[in-house]
Amino acid sequence: MTSVPRKITSYNTLEKLGRVRLSEHFFMRDFLYSSIGDFYGLPNYPENPKLAVEAGTQLCQNLLEPLRAKFGHIVIRSAYRSPTVNAKGAENGNQHKCASNESNYAGHIWDFKDKNGHMGATACIQVHWFAEQYENGADWRSLAWWIHDNLPYSNLYFFPKRAAFNITWNEAPERSIYSYIAPRGCLTRQGMDNWDGDHSEHYAWINESLK
Repeated sequence: MTSVPRKITSYNTLEKLGRVRLSEHFFMRDFLYSSIGDFYGLPNYPENPKLAVEAGTQLCQNLLEPLRAKFGHIVIRSAYRSPTVNAKGAENGNQHKCASNESNYAGHIWDFKDKNGHMGATACIQVHWFAEQYENGADWRSLAWWIHDNLPYSNLYFFPKRAAFNITWNEAPERSIYSYIAPRGCLTRQGMDNWDGDHSEHYAWINESLK
């Protein structure tokens, strides 16, 4: 395994960080691109590379690899954000749809723990196979319930374009699902009647299609 640099102090250390393998199919480089950083010329690499790699490894091994094994190709739309990049995205009334840095610690900002001291990481992804089904009328909730029943996620947040969604791993998972797709709002969270139990009726068609 490629060793993790303690700090990004040169192009060589950034290249070394990018080569760190987080799981079988994912490398740190896959998660470092930012269109906000690219447009504004802001660096998008972690202040604490070791913590970012630890959190990203958990995200990849526990969530992204099982999703890839079940559904095939995964598109990474947005993932790690440096505090500088995220702050720019949250300026001027959330101009680029980024929450505050404090809200994104252990979320898109992988190299800072959240207010409770927990490590975490978020990626916005698109499951290519399911995006095709969604564009042909599939309900986003079928994928949400499959993840809820099968993976140790912390939070999901679905978006209308090709059913892309934020998926978060956290040391203390909340296991809550929200969506901007109708029906908008909260699908489930701890304390709701539908949080426990088996939800396979909602995604039986997925298992049949992928046999």
